[in-house]
Amino acid sequence: MILTIDIGNTTVGLCGLEEQGTDWAVCFSARMDTVPGRSEAEYRREVAGLLEGAGGFEGAALSSVVPALTAPLRRAAEALLGTAPLCVTAAGDTGLTLAVPEPDRVGLDRLADAAWAAEHYPLPAVTVDLGTATTFNVIDGERRFLGGIIAPGLATGLTALTGKAAQLPEIPLSVPEHVIGTNTEECMCAGAVAGTAALVDGLTGRIEEELGSEVCLILTGGLARYVQPLCRHPHSWDPYLLHRGLAFLHRRASQERPGPASAGKHWDKRQRN
Repeated sequence: MILTIDIGNTTVGLCGLEEQGTDWAVCFSARMDTVPGRSEAEYRREVAGLLEGAGGFEGAALSSVVPALTAPLRRAAEALLGTAPLCVTAAGDTGLTLAVPEPDRVGLDRLADAAWAAEHYPLPAVTVDLGTATTFNVIDGERRFLGGIIAPGLATGLTALTGKAAQLPEIPLSVPEHVIGTNTEECMCAGAVAGTAALVDGLTGRIEEELGSEVCLILTGGLARYVQPLCRHPHSWDPYLLHRGLAFLHRRASQERPGPASAGKHWDKRQRN
């Protein structure tokens, strides 16, 4: 089993995945809050608690968009698993050609998304990750990463709206039953959720116009569950797209370095301290 760690702006996602043919099956998943400033020992204890009972891991892969947390969580994972995790970089072998002027500035989560999309879905493809930001990645038919779009995330926009408008309340997210709201909360929910779905549909259509061809659209990210029922463009929904990409990149890197497989190890709660 491969442990994948996605260090995001809001949460750190962990998954255990096992290879099944050409796919990766998710055996477990967990999340913890992204808290800059926490010590490595604190992260190690929390990760150990989340992984307790999960079994043994042959390796780990990590992507991060929070540089301050990369090293502490990398070292915590190495201490627990007995093997250093693969850290995704633009210089690594992703199976993609990064056809952008500054590949080192591309978010590493975006590369993991794009790598799995290029491996597992028809091309050209567009991935849309709906989290703190709404991020589009475009991969053409020759497995070239062409760039994409970054827009404010659904919840990020709502937070900004309620912070600036004195009479607008905080609201729980849900899939709106209709677009025309009959009260403030319904209006805000429709604007946020249906508005994001319209954003996805509209920008995907414009991407298709620029490419001159239809695309395979894949939605992922923590907020996709609210948006994808309202998207009109044909699409797939893969909540674990990024984690499958990380597991795929770990396997790809392992195959490039022939030799004895990393032992990994089973571990127990005594290692939490």
